[in-house]
Amino acid sequence: MQHTFRLVIDCPDQVGLVARVSQFLADHGGTIVEASHHTDLQTGRFFMRHEIGADSLRLNYDSFIEAFTPLANEFQMNWKLTDSRAKQRMALLASLESHCLVDLLHRWHTGELHCDIPVIIGNHPQMKQFADWYKVPFRWVDFKSLGKEQAFSQIETLLESYNIDLTVLARFMQILPDTLCQKLQGKAINIHHSFLPSFAGARPYQQAYDRGVKLIGATCHYVTKDLDEGPIIEQSVKRISHSDSAADMVRKGKDCEVNALAHGVRNHLEDRVIIHRNKTVVFA
Repeated sequence: MQHTFRLVIDCPDQVGLVARVSQFLADHGGTIVEASHHTDLQTGRFFMRHEIGADSLRLNYDSFIEAFTPLANEFQMNWKLTDSRAKQRMALLASLESHCLVDLLHRWHTGELHCDIPVIIGNHPQMKQFADWYKVPFRWVDFKSLGKEQAFSQIETLLESYNIDLTVLARFMQILPDTLCQKLQGKAINIHHSFLPSFAGARPYQQAYDRGVKLIGATCHYVTKDLDEGPIIEQSVKRISHSDSAADMVRKGKDCEVNALAHGVRNHLEDRVIIHRNKTVVFA
């Protein structure tokens, strides 16, 4: 994988913005290997993601930040620079459903997901078998004996102790308390087994079956205090027919779940997602 710096910008749309950023990179020898731009005409916001060949620059990471800051301030940018070699630390939270957990572990194990997974947290001990196979530490949080408040306090402590950058709810099936949602804002991803905003909440496949839909889907989104209403990162759908039972929908929907979650997580890890209000700009 080529060593790059990722420059991600969100700011008011202004004439000359792209030219000034491009000139800055050219002045310091930077080669742009990937460039993505988008303007939200309704809000007047401009979004940019550039991947710059790190070896081409006459600046290292720290000196780039120092040199770019005056330009960023001039254009009122929300911005960040990340090093493609740096691995985020991702925690996986799992319950009894294993398909999303195992899929992410496989993609990580084969190098598709560029991150570290220092811990898997489960509210059922059965998930330990998968953690053991992939040689990832497993921590069981017993919600039944602890109660929800104490259990989530323990989870929060674990996330802090492992220095987690990204928390992924891989069919965790527990509603995070508001305080934890706020703490993890923009850094926690969930997979919901329906094509949101349709069929939020519990038993979405049964809801879809009762409604007689012809498409089912899954939605990867950021976690917020409002259940299943966070900014959407990725969605996947599959066609069904009148002959499919609710159980058939569950079986077929799992394909949507693993695909949507994996693509959403990868986009986040590669700094391709910018949250804007309750929506996202995703530079695929």
